[in-house]
This record gives sequence, C-alpha cells and structure tokens, in this order.
Amino acid sequence: MFNGYFKRLYVGGLGHTISQKDLRDRFGKFGEVSDVEIITRNDEYGAPLKTFGYININITDSDFKRCVTVLNKSKWKGGTLQIELAKESFLHRSFL
Repeated sequence: MFNGYFKRLYVGGLGHTISQKDLRDRFGKFGEVSDVEIITRNDEYGAPLKTFGYININITDSDFKRCVTVLNKSKWKGGTLQIELAKESFLHRSFL
C-alpha cells in the first residue's frame, strides 16, 4: 500500500499529440497515477489551440514538491509544462 495522499494535479502547456500513457509514465515516477484526463480546446476550424490535463495521483508531499521542481516549466513533447494543484470546479462547489 502506498503511503501518499491523493492529489488532483492540473498540467498545462501540453503538446497537442500527448497521450494518457505519456502522462502516466511521466508522473508515475513520482507517485501512483490512478486517472488521467486530457482536454484539447480547438479553434473554429478544428485546429488545436490549447491542450491541458488533470492527473489523479497518490503522492507524498515530498514527492509532490520534487515533481513540481523537476517538471514545472520543463519543455516536453512540444510544450512547456505548468504543474499545480487543480482548483475546485465551480460546478463541484455549487452542489455542496
């Protein structure tokens, strides 16, 4: 059993060809990845404008700090990563 804490991470600045496996492999070095969601926003012609993702990970605080130190603002597969704890969504708050 892993002794970390569940965190939901926002990962911005992803390259448009990134896969769930890519993110699982990259972040799996720091904790136990349970779920990956990739979102691509397209322009009116269908061309990708912005790709970002959310990762659910079981990770210790020290490994989270190490993850951010190593990966945040690093260049990877056509993008520059931006990593932070995901913010609670408006819809989630409205049902509490």
